[in-house]
Amino acid sequence: MNADLAKRPIIDIDTHWTEPRDLWSKRAPARLKDRVPKIAIGPGGNEHWFVEGDLALGAPGYSVIKRDGSKVRGTFSLPRFEDQHEAGYTAEARLKIMDATGVYAEICYPNTLGFAGGGVMAVKDEELRNFCISAYNDGCGEVQEQGKGRLFPQAILPFWNLDATLKELKRCREELGLIGFTMTDSPQEWNLPPLQNPYWDPLWNMAQDYGMPINFHIGSGATGPLAWPELEPGRMLAVSSTCIFLNNIRTMVNLIFSGLLDRFPNLNFVSVESGLGWIPIVLESCNYQMRENMAKPMKLTPSEYFQRQIYSSYWFEKDDICKSIHLIGEDHVMFETDFPHPTCIYPNVQETIEDSIGSMGESVQRKVLWENASRVYGIPLPS
Repeated sequence: MNADLAKRPIIDIDTHWTEPRDLWSKRAPARLKDRVPKIAIGPGGNEHWFVEGDLALGAPGYSVIKRDGSKVRGTFSLPRFEDQHEAGYTAEARLKIMDATGVYAEICYPNTLGFAGGGVMAVKDEELRNFCISAYNDGCGEVQEQGKGRLFPQAILPFWNLDATLKELKRCREELGLIGFTMTDSPQEWNLPPLQNPYWDPLWNMAQDYGMPINFHIGSGATGPLAWPELEPGRMLAVSSTCIFLNNIRTMVNLIFSGLLDRFPNLNFVSVESGLGWIPIVLESCNYQMRENMAKPMKLTPSEYFQRQIYSSYWFEKDDICKSIHLIGEDHVMFETDFPHPTCIYPNVQETIEDSIGSMGESVQRKVLWENASRVYGIPLPS
């Protein structure tokens, strides 16, 4: 690690790990070998992940960074695994990219199984579903070890079975050393109780005891189509990437009014890849609606709940970002790049930081770029 990273240890709280071709196949028991996720040629001659032989899971990584380091625009993903930069799926190459862009540490999220594991709900066999999750988390443990204290993949859980979820979370924390997890925001879409139901309290209790944050990454629920049909692909991608924020707005508002934050006052929640600009007006609306519509107000105002337990991040915002940080509170904002997805700011990480918060004081920059993330995720900083 170079001296500049030690002096300015930027923590990127939203990147993605492109699951290697053999992540599941090399770990599968004989009885599941032919059914686990594999990459094969799909419609149009492009590669896709398939499970159960022919059940499509999606593109191979949603990476738009080519082998030569250039970024391709207008597509959800490069069509073949070999087209993608190795930094998507190997720790050694990822660390080199991080060194080149001035990033000290990264939080990493999944792709193939969905951002919270919901992508495998189409698989009917629960044993296969559970294996997909546990093998993924085993891979996360390996990446974290290979990352030399700089890569921190977040666990996913078999949320369809609470006992299995608690067992897997315990394994991820105590055996694999993972520091956080990502959770679906809409379990009711799969006929499970909503998140404020006491059914989930054992999960929140365990997470609070471990000090593990709960991440709500955009796209972690069962959402319908966001873009109008028949838009050309580039326009459809732009519409979807913008409108997908709306689900996290819904999630954060429900979380604030759910009562969960009263029952678990030391539990941290992170809204990932959803931006900041909407937060001030939404919190103002929540404060107003509580006053006008609730006969018995909550113990704290919605803004106070947010400033106690909820965090968010920014990456592309520039015009009003300083004002947003001021209104939200500098202690609850973090930074991300979304590498290597279509909306990522790679390779212009340092330029984006300068254009967005370069005019803010050093203490604010330190909090936004690394101190808040270090505190929330428990990531040690270089001495």
